Amino acid sequence: MGLVASPIDGTMVDGLLAGGRAVDIILGLMVVEGLALIAFAYWTGRGVAPAAVVANLTSGAALLLALRGTLSGWGSGAIAACLMLSFAAHVADLSRRWRS
Repeated sequence: MGLVASPIDGTMVDGLLAGGRAVDIILGLMVVEGLALIAFAYWTGRGVAPAAVVANLTSGAALLLALRGTLSGWGSGAIAACLMLSFAAHVADLSRRWRS
């Protein structure tokens, strides 16, 4: 089999999902996105405030970590901690938006 899996067998997708590999890739892209947005704001003085970027991406990243934990067999305590972190970051993000 080559690099492209047939649309019927799904082995490539199964391989990415098994153990959370797809989540790792998405988390890596989120780190790059966050760094790019913060660098843009720093260099130009425009764009999204760094605190808003961090709060927003932390909320999403924690949800992805909960998904990764579920796919990888983490304990329920670790998954719950990820979900609580996501909620806290979401509340922080909303409170910043509410005030502005």
